Amino acid sequence: MFEARPWLGGLTHSFKRGELDVDNGQHVFLRCCTAYRAFLDRLGVSDKVHLQPRLDIPIRSPLRAEPARLRRNGLPAPLHLGGALMRYSMLSPAQRLRFIRAALALRRVDRTAPAVDEQSFGGWLREKGQDALTVSALWDLVGVATLNATADQASLALAAMVFQVGLLTDAGAADIGWSLVPLRQLHGEPARHRLAEAGADVRTGTKIDSIEPRGDRWLIGTGGEEHMADQVVLAVEPRVAERLLPSGSVPLPAGWSARLGSSPIINVHVVLDRRVMSGPFVAGVSTPIQWVFDRTEHSGMADRLRAEGSGATNPDGQYLAVSLSAADDMIDMPVAALREKLMPQLEALLPEVRSAKVLDFFVSRERHATFRPAPGSGALRPGAVTASPGLFLAGAWTDTGWPATMESAVRSGEAAATAALAHRMSEGVPA
Repeated sequence: MFEARPWLGGLTHSFKRGELDVDNGQHVFLRCCTAYRAFLDRLGVSDKVHLQPRLDIPIRSPLRAEPARLRRNGLPAPLHLGGALMRYSMLSPAQRLRFIRAALALRRVDRTAPAVDEQSFGGWLREKGQDALTVSALWDLVGVATLNATADQASLALAAMVFQVGLLTDAGAADIGWSLVPLRQLHGEPARHRLAEAGADVRTGTKIDSIEPRGDRWLIGTGGEEHMADQVVLAVEPRVAERLLPSGSVPLPAGWSARLGSSPIINVHVVLDRRVMSGPFVAGVSTPIQWVFDRTEHSGMADRLRAEGSGATNPDGQYLAVSLSAADDMIDMPVAALREKLMPQLEALLPEVRSAKVLDFFVSRERHATFRPAPGSGALRPGAVTASPGLFLAGAWTDTGWPATMESAVRSGEAAATAALAHRMSEGVPA
């Protein structure tokens, strides 16, 4: 196995900043992410994540003193959110009613139809009477975080998938889960151990330069070295895949990866000298602050503070991570400009921040965090099997039916592995 980065884990990794363990992104999952949860089981790390027993999202707005909450009840879908929606103070009663009507209509959308993929989710919402506030306060609250795109930027097919599977079909599907440890301890390190147990030769920091057919085998070039392989699973970003794939491997025109494009995510990390937020996370409405996560325990900061405070249960200090998806307008902003722009917004959303001292402020960026889920993107997502025998594709951007999430990444890997095993058996070689 060749990995270009120095670590395993792909886009879900961690790094050190002083004594802090910092995740490159705030990667959460949902109860409906069955493939990802099974992957955690295979890695033996299911005890290192927390999954809500019942969906509960605290929501704040700088325009309102009291927070709102989206919490499901014990009824079956779609009634499980009925009470929370009727009490949702961010919208008027008329807006809430129109939202419910649109949500019921979205349940009936055929997300597998090519014409649906070509349609804008934002355009469809306007046709269903959804105004700008309803879109930002409810549809984009969920959609931007899962699609990495606003409603106007997103394909109706992918948006329908998110809401149908996540919110409108099974009551528990949208219960939120997150890691209790740095991501390298959840994915990369356990994966390396499992691969070693299976006898795999894992080479990190090794970039693939070329892949060429040699009869019924494949010649892989890595920085001046050559390696022969019976089969290849190519799990790289779309631009690299298009460059490495032999001509005719996928039924797409030249330049398909550029047309598919990518969408960035920024994470703003703020270390404070006191606690300013209770609960593991909060979502923002009517503010550039989308989601704020408490990473004090997760990063090891709490252990250090407890040690310094002679074991105090709630020591002073808190580490917040602000996740900003679809961050095209901010991805190139300098750190100082981001601080000037976002700290007043964070103070408006969480007033307790005003009395705290900022001990550290830094930014992590993923310029190509996900593919861009624009209308028509479905036609640019090839499946696991290519036209080149023995060559397979994996990656959250491939045709899994899901947006670019950890669930999509695992599903793509399983599809590629299944296809590779089937191809091997078809040639009479034992799996």
